Amino acid sequence: MNKPMQRVVTGHNADGKAIVTHEGAPPTILSLESIPGTVFYELWSTNSTPVIVDNGIDPTLQPLCLPPPAGGTRVRIVDIPPDTQEFLRDGSKAMKAAFGEIGDVSASTVAADSPHPLMHRTESVDYGFVLSGEIVLVLDTEERLLRQGDVVIQRGTNHAWANRGAVTCRMAFVLIDGKYAAEIKPGHGVS
Repeated sequence: MNKPMQRVVTGHNADGKAIVTHEGAPPTILSLESIPGTVFYELWSTNSTPVIVDNGIDPTLQPLCLPPPAGGTRVRIVDIPPDTQEFLRDGSKAMKAAFGEIGDVSASTVAADSPHPLMHRTESVDYGFVLSGEIVLVLDTEERLLRQGDVVIQRGTNHAWANRGAVTCRMAFVLIDGKYAAEIKPGHGVS
């Protein structure tokens, strides 16, 4: 079991001095009903780049959405539980519901021949950091084991996260909105 986290967000007071504007548990924490044990902790998001630095409202106080906003970024932590035999056998049936819970049904790419039920793809560059545990990055034709301290740079590829261990893996993700290059767009021989 991963320990609870504290989120500290800074800003400025009326005199322009640096202050803490938000402190405590992330306000948006979503435990997926379709994949028990999977928990999303929304930490922050931006709506454009360059980022407008202000003392605006907390952008995580809206419904959870998997990809970043158009032209924006998203940072979150995700707890990924160990795969069960039942999930590996029947999980693909729950993927529309699971990705619906995180605001992007179209991200799921699972098919009858998929190497894992969680196969998905987003039009973004994602930096993934393994904070605790270990996880297997599953791609269309190969896999890589990632351990605590490892980093993956996900560049719009079809992938899944397989937890073949005995403990929940905690990962931090920074997602940056992107556009597929013509040669890797869906429908051009790339799933």
